[in-house]
Amino acid sequence: MDLGVIDLSRLQFALTALYHFLFVPLTLGLSMMLVIMEAVYVMTDRPIWRVVTRFWGRIFAINFVLGVATGLTMEFQFGTNWSYFSHYVGDIFGAPLAIEGLMAFFLEATFVGLMVFGWEKLSKRGHLFTTVMVALGTNLSALWILVANGWMQNPTGAEFNTDTMRMEVSDFGAVIFNPIAQAKFVHTVSAGYVCASVVVLGISAFWLLKGRYIAVARRSMTVAAAFGLAGSLSVVVLGDESGYALTDNQKMKLAAIEAAWHTAPAPAGLTLFGLPDVAARETRYEVQIPWVLGLIATRSLDKEVTGMSELVLKAQERITSGVIAYDAVERLKVDRTNVAQRARFEAHKRDLGYALLLKRHVADPRMASPQLIATTAWDVVPNVPLMFWSFRIMAFIGFFMIALFGAAFVLTSLRLHTKTRWFLKLAVIAIPLPWIAIELGWMLAEIGRQPWAIEGVLPTFLAASSLTRGVLWTTIFGFTAIYGTLAVIEVRLILATIRKGPYEHDEDLPGPAAARLATATPPLPLVA
Repeated sequence: MDLGVIDLSRLQFALTALYHFLFVPLTLGLSMMLVIMEAVYVMTDRPIWRVVTRFWGRIFAINFVLGVATGLTMEFQFGTNWSYFSHYVGDIFGAPLAIEGLMAFFLEATFVGLMVFGWEKLSKRGHLFTTVMVALGTNLSALWILVANGWMQNPTGAEFNTDTMRMEVSDFGAVIFNPIAQAKFVHTVSAGYVCASVVVLGISAFWLLKGRYIAVARRSMTVAAAFGLAGSLSVVVLGDESGYALTDNQKMKLAAIEAAWHTAPAPAGLTLFGLPDVAARETRYEVQIPWVLGLIATRSLDKEVTGMSELVLKAQERITSGVIAYDAVERLKVDRTNVAQRARFEAHKRDLGYALLLKRHVADPRMASPQLIATTAWDVVPNVPLMFWSFRIMAFIGFFMIALFGAAFVLTSLRLHTKTRWFLKLAVIAIPLPWIAIELGWMLAEIGRQPWAIEGVLPTFLAASSLTRGVLWTTIFGFTAIYGTLAVIEVRLILATIRKGPYEHDEDLPGPAAARLATATPPLPLVA
C-alpha cells in the first residue's frame, strides 16, 4: 500500500470536514435562538422582536446554504475516497446517515423555505411553528451524524460475519444509544449554542459601539447573554461527561490528552502544563492539580487512570489474540463448515481488528514476529503533543466563554451593557474563539482515534480507496479553491447584511431612527 495515498486521503477529508464544521455550529445555535426570539415576538406582539427575528433569520439562511453545499461533498467522499470503509462497515455506518437525510435534512430543508419566505403568508403562530421545525431538523441532523461518528469511536451493536467477511448490525439499539454518541451529541450541540451566542453578542456589540440599531442590538445581546451563559456552562459540564465516557471506551485517547505515559497512583492529577517528549516517552516540566483527573475520569478517589505504556502492553496482547482470529478467518474461507475454526474465531473475534494493524508492516499477520508485534503495539498511540495542547487551548477558551457570558449576563441584567465599551470591544474580538475551540475539539476526537478508522475494528490505512497521489492532490486543490471562493462569498454576504442592518427597508425604521439614519455617516466595515 502507498501510505502517501492514505495521508492525502486523510488530509482531504480533514480539510472538507473542518471547513464544513465552520457552518454547522452557527446553524445549530442560531436555529434555537430564532425560536426564542420569535416566541418572544408571538407572546408580546411587539414589532421590534419581529425585526430582531427576521434579521438573524437572514444570517441563518446564508449560513445554512453554505453548510448544505459543503456537507454533501463529505458524504460522497465515503464512496470515492474510503471505499473499503464503506464496504466493510457500510451496513452499520450508512444507516444513521440515511436516516439523517430522510428524517432530519428533508424536515429542515422543507421548513427553512417557509421560515425565510413565509412571514407575510403565515400567521404568527404558524410561522413560529416553522421555525421550531427548522430547529428540530438541525438538531436531529446533528444527532444522527453523531450517532454515526460515535459508532466509529465505540463500535457497539455490530459483529464480524465470517460468511460475508464484513461487519454487520447485531443490535441497532446499541448503535443508537452508544454512550460515546450521546456524550458527543450533547457536547457538540452545546458548543454550537455557544458559537451562535458569541456571533449574536459580537455583532450586537459592534452596533452598540457605532451607536446604530440600538433597540435591536440591546434585545439581541440580552438573548445572547442568557443563552450563551447556559450553553457555555453546558459545554464544560458535558465535556466532563465526555471525559468520563473516554475512561470506559477510549482509554488511549484520554491518556494521550493528559500525556500520561505511565499509570499514576490513584487519584491521578490533572496536568495544567507540560512538554510531552515522545522520544523519551515522558512529560517534562509538569504542573499538576492533584486528584482532579481521577475525579473527572473515574468519579472516584481510588481508581487509576491507565497510562499509555500499560495500554500498549494490552494492545500487544490483543494483537497476539487477533492473529489467532485472523488465522481462523483464513481457514473458514477455505471451509466454512469447519466447526473447530469457527469456535476458535468466536473465542478471539473481539481482537481481529488488532491483527489487521500488522498489515502495515507485513502482508500476512500470521508471519509477524513477537518483536514486530511489540513494535506495532505502539502504533495505537496517537499524536501526543497535538492532543495535549489542543485540549488545553480548547479548555481555556471554554472557561473564557463562561467568563464572557457571565459578564454579559450581569451587564444586561443591570442595563449597563450599552455603556461598558471595554466589554463591547471584547465581545467583538471574541467572535472567532468558539470556532477555534470547536475545530480543536474535532481534531481531538478524530486524531485521538488514530490509527483506527473504526476503533479497534478497522485501521485507517486499510479503509481508503485505491487512488493515486495525483488524483488526490488535484481534488485537494480543487476543493480548496471552491471552498475558499464560497467562504469569501459568505463573509461578504454576512458583512453586507450586517452593514445594511436589521431593517429590510428604510420605511420600516421607527420615525426618529429613520431621520438619524438619513443623516448618519456610512458605517465602518465590521473589521474596522
